[in-house]
Amino acid sequence: MKKLKEWYKISTATAVRLWIFLVLLGTVVVMILSLLFRFVFSHPVVAEIPEGKGRTASEKYIQINILNGAGEKKIASKAMDYFRNRGFDVVEINNYETPVEKSFVIDRVGDMNSAKQVSFALGVPDSLIQSDIDSSLYLRSSVVLGKDYRTLKPFR
Repeated sequence: MKKLKEWYKISTATAVRLWIFLVLLGTVVVMILSLLFRFVFSHPVVAEIPEGKGRTASEKYIQINILNGAGEKKIASKAMDYFRNRGFDVVEINNYETPVEKSFVIDRVGDMNSAKQVSFALGVPDSLIQSDIDSSLYLRSSVVLGKDYRTLKPFR
């Protein structure tokens, strides 16, 4: 009976090694799950316009402009760098006509798929996509940065 009670007794050094092993194992498991989630469940940002989706021969990437509606300086240029690094063609940055609280995306040519790609890259839900068709702008979408810009992907 005495041997049965003593089998679980381990030294302090062994217990510390066991805890370190368990923490490292848990960290590896979390990293693997995070990697799986990123590649399996989260769709990537695609800045290319699929052929046959109203794309002309010269249009390959989604063209956008970025409008600063937050009143803060230089946030449009930071967002421009973010979008360009992801393959979007940022043709202009400017100020929006009035300050806005929430950021949103404007569909300019009736191509909701491109607007959804822009909203996903920005980090706003599809419900914040507005449609204001204006073919004279020669771009597919406009990004309007509001006072909530700190919560968006380019500023995290």
